[in-house]
Amino acid sequence: MSESELDTLLPLLPLRDVVVYPHMVVPLFVGRDKSVKALEQAMSQDKQVLLVAQKDAATDEPKFKDLFEFGTVASVLQLLKLPDGTIKVLVEGRSRARLKGMSEAEDYLVGSFEDCEANTESNNEIDALMRSILNRFENYVKSHKKIPEEVIGSIAGIDEPGRLADTIAAQMLLDIKQKQEVLEITDDVERLEHLGILLEAEADLHRVEKKIRGRVKKQKTISEKKKESKHCGAPAAAACVERENRRCP
Repeated sequence: MSESELDTLLPLLPLRDVVVYPHMVVPLFVGRDKSVKALEQAMSQDKQVLLVAQKDAATDEPKFKDLFEFGTVASVLQLLKLPDGTIKVLVEGRSRARLKGMSEAEDYLVGSFEDCEANTESNNEIDALMRSILNRFENYVKSHKKIPEEVIGSIAGIDEPGRLADTIAAQMLLDIKQKQEVLEITDDVERLEHLGILLEAEADLHRVEKKIRGRVKKQKTISEKKKESKHCGAPAAAACVERENRRCP
C-alpha cells in the first residue's frame, strides 16, 4: 500500500442526528464501543478522525450503506471521559471528504476517503453574492428567536465564500437531510446559491405565517367587539321597551 493510500485512512466516527461542517467546533457525546475505540486510536496518532452522519440515527451497528456519502475530516481538540463511560469530545471540522469505503480494525471502524474541499477565490461577483446571502441570513436570524443575534457579528467578518456558506448552514434550523445536502455541495459558489434558495424559502414562509397571524388577530378583535356590542345592546334594548311602555295609555 502506497503512502498516498495510507493518508486516506482515518478512524471513522458515525454520527447520529448531527452534521459537522469544516471550520466548525462542535461538542459530541460518544458512547458506542467502536466509536470510543476510534477516538482512542485517533488520540494515539495525529488526533484526526473522519465524521460521517448516519442515514438512520436508530441504527446501532452502521454498515457502509447506512452512512451518507460525504463527511468531514476533523481534529480532536479535547476529550473527557465521563463517569458513565461516555466520552465528551470537542472536534473541529477541517475539510470535506467523500467516503469511499469502510473496514474494521481492532474493534474500531476505519474509513477510506478522498478530500473534496474547494478553495474558491473571491471576485466582485462572488463578493456581491456573499453580501446578499449575509443580508438574507440577518433577516432569518431576526425572525428566529432561537438563534442569538450575536451570530451575525461573528459571521460578518468571514471573507471566504466556502467558510461563510458552512458557517451559515451550521446556524440555520435545518433537519439532518438538509444539512447533509449542504455538506455534499463541494463547489463554494453553488453552496452559497443553494443557501440563498433555502433562506428565501424561509423568508416566504415567515411572510405567510405573519399574514396568517395578522388575519387571526383581526378576526379575534372583530369577535371581541361583537361580544361587547351584544352585551351592551341588551340593557339598551330594555330601556327602549320601558320608554315605549310609558307612552301607552
